[in-house]
Amino acid sequence: MYNYTEFDDAFLRERVAQFRDQVDRRIDGALTEDEFKPLRLMNGLYLQLHAYMLRVAIPYGSLDAAKMRQLAYIAERWDKGYGHFTTRQNIQYNWPKLKDVPDMLAALADVEMHAIQTSGNTIRNVTSDHFAGAAADEIEDPRPWAELIRQWSTDHPEFQFLPRKFKIAITGAPNDRAVTKAHDIGLRMVRDDAGAPGFEVIVGGGLGRTPMIGKVIREHLPPEDLLPYLESIVSVYNLLGRRDNKYKARIKITVHENGLDTYRDLVEAEFVKRRAAFDGIDQQLFAEINSRFRRPDFIDAPVDAYQAAYDADPVFRSWADTNLSAHAQPGYAIVTVSIKAHGATPGDASAEQMRVLADLAEAFGHDELRISHEQNVVLPHVHKSHLPQVFARLKAAGLGAANVGLVSDIIACPGMDYCALATARSIPIAQQIATRFDELKLEHEIGELKIKISGCINACGHHHVGHIGILGLDRAGVENYQITLGGDGTETAEIGTRTGPGFPADEIVPAIERLVDAYLEHRADAGETFLETYRRLGMAPFKSALYDRVAEQDAA
Repeated sequence: MYNYTEFDDAFLRERVAQFRDQVDRRIDGALTEDEFKPLRLMNGLYLQLHAYMLRVAIPYGSLDAAKMRQLAYIAERWDKGYGHFTTRQNIQYNWPKLKDVPDMLAALADVEMHAIQTSGNTIRNVTSDHFAGAAADEIEDPRPWAELIRQWSTDHPEFQFLPRKFKIAITGAPNDRAVTKAHDIGLRMVRDDAGAPGFEVIVGGGLGRTPMIGKVIREHLPPEDLLPYLESIVSVYNLLGRRDNKYKARIKITVHENGLDTYRDLVEAEFVKRRAAFDGIDQQLFAEINSRFRRPDFIDAPVDAYQAAYDADPVFRSWADTNLSAHAQPGYAIVTVSIKAHGATPGDASAEQMRVLADLAEAFGHDELRISHEQNVVLPHVHKSHLPQVFARLKAAGLGAANVGLVSDIIACPGMDYCALATARSIPIAQQIATRFDELKLEHEIGELKIKISGCINACGHHHVGHIGILGLDRAGVENYQITLGGDGTETAEIGTRTGPGFPADEIVPAIERLVDAYLEHRADAGETFLETYRRLGMAPFKSALYDRVAEQDAA
């Protein structure tokens, strides 16, 4: 993991002092809210529906026990005892008082964390595969490259006032766990015909009111060309991007209106100039960064304790089957800790739960934690012999749900419970769906099914790429929920298709239940997932289950 230099520390301390002065001037009335707004946004502070909200960056989702404990301390000291993990691998505090925010930022700086560029029309927190550095299918750990991008983009003088916010995601594996095709720039590490690693560069992806799957602008970019090529993409966008209409200002619209070929030609021409300007300096910096991402000192021990627990305890076995993933190191597993206990708010973790996770990372996880874009927490390196102990601690802390990737592992934005932009609630709908399918005891029979919920058209819940997507809207003062099917955020990414008319809040859970019943009825066998069944059969049987059966019941 990257550790801050003296420059990094001094930079952060100066930013905190600067913002403290700005907050003081806002409180005493020397700054109006309109004057203060751009200043607070530069420091990750939003004014939400009921209170301020501070969004803290967790670069590429990586942190250690000390950072997690500090996040817990901040939640208790200045908020309401919990934090909310987001789809950008950040954490949000929903109830800070304005006067306390500089102290919160100072506490973050104490553990090499900040809230810079978590808002505003700039390059946001770089996200990555939450299994980075551990996954069995990985070509190369992408986190050093993500850190290089973070350093390059932070306070980049040319890119502080882009037409709109700008998001970059990177993965080092062919299996895309970072939703790269739904980002302004997506980077997927691939090998060329000679076996050399490089990046497939994707531009113009994004969700929101105009969802688009990104397009490949370079099939194989040599890693040493990464920064000048990214700079060329962003600089062309900075010049071409619409500034007359914020809804058409994202790079996806720029690429769409100009055409990919034209955009590529402009980028390639710019790249020739920008590449010469770097002159290898970025590679010197990358070598230094890369040295800080060494692999842990893995242990070599028998896994008898794991196997014994797996054979003897059906509860542990269910959790292991669902929440563990293959690790590149023999004898190890990647543990995904569900922050989605049935009926809980997706992504919310209490301060005490954060401390438990920090303790487990220190004791059993080589002091590494990851935040996933699916609002869960990952212990990327756990020896299998320690898994029974890890599970026991998680279960005692309310973190033992065996539901990763299942119906109740729902992505949901804060919705109208917190967000000033939301037009409907997301959290109660997610809670009701999770509770219902827990009552039915069907989750494990259903298997992989990704449900994603957004409380408005901005799509912070990624509903467009959910196998089942739910979009909450306001219809003449009444909450109404549209359903999309067939979305996919992986390397085979697709935007979901709307099924038809939406459903009122009291009908959306039965509607999801009918969809699942249709899947169980029509799947080829128990191994065929919901998405596979939908792709094989298309919309018809699911649409019939949603609407025809209701019409028949009404007629009866």
